[in-house]
Amino acid sequence: MSNVLEVEQLKKHFPIRRGFLRRLVGAVKAVDGVDLTIKRGETLSLVGESGCGKTTVSRCIVRALKPTSGVIRFRPSDGPHTDVARLDRRGLAATRQHMQMIFQDPFSSLNPRMMVGDIIAEPLLVNGVGTASSRRARVEELLDLVKLPKAYLNRFPHAFSGGQRQRIGIARALALNPTLVVADEPVSALDVSVQAQIVNLMLELQERLGLSYLFVAHDLSVVKHMSDRVAVMYVGRIVEEAPTDELFNTPRHPYTEALLSAVPKPDPRRRTERIILKGEVADPANAPSGCSFHPRCRYATEQCRVDVPVAQMIAPNHKVACHHAATLRLTGVAS
Repeated sequence: MSNVLEVEQLKKHFPIRRGFLRRLVGAVKAVDGVDLTIKRGETLSLVGESGCGKTTVSRCIVRALKPTSGVIRFRPSDGPHTDVARLDRRGLAATRQHMQMIFQDPFSSLNPRMMVGDIIAEPLLVNGVGTASSRRARVEELLDLVKLPKAYLNRFPHAFSGGQRQRIGIARALALNPTLVVADEPVSALDVSVQAQIVNLMLELQERLGLSYLFVAHDLSVVKHMSDRVAVMYVGRIVEEAPTDELFNTPRHPYTEALLSAVPKPDPRRRTERIILKGEVADPANAPSGCSFHPRCRYATEQCRVDVPVAQMIAPNHKVACHHAATLRLTGVAS
């Protein structure tokens, strides 16, 4: 199976300037050397606490933010890879037709002054696709795809519930038949029952249209249902990446273990101890020496305080950046 996306050593640093002359005194290393791949038709979930850099990664991939450095190879079809990080404005406009984004807040991502039909048709209009009649037919087809009545075409976003607005956002993202969809916390602003409907809709559309997803989330229950693979981020770096079942059952990084301990267990007989991490997420402008997680890790040793761990493959498709991954026996979430 070919890769739709290959990201190598992606970095995004935001400069810190102070004083009257705005001198550069440092940088917030929001993303600091991220590697990831997404296969055709696959869902890769990116998880972690707020502030870990996962949204910044997603925005760099679609070039809503320009990366500081790194390679973002995107291959929508059987042609050659395109390095999105180095595209000029014209090349970026052509490439963006094949990668689209679903945003976290379904209300603020929709123009309140535009009717639903115009919102969904806007990508077609901007890219000069079709005639007015063909665009309207495409909009009706998209509404049917996301299970909304065609009568909604002439209504404004304020008339809809959060779940309906997110369906409109999904329809807009699919207007140009993209290969890759980057979903940034697409269900976190919705009620739990509506979350399930949107997740199931996304899975149905993936199977029907052959989509690849980068699914950014913090709710691990949703991630387990949605993903083929999961990458765990901490302070701008990926600390563990593995197939979903393997990562949930046998985590190999202490940070992953702590995140999984917060997942609700439906069987009261399988309750496990909740791991409460000490302190706050490390400051990406002044990260600790060695492993960034060591001030909060209950397994930390002197080596963790001094040496930066290098990601290593400890099992097929299971990569971990931890000095003690081979010896630790951590608790996961039983199937």
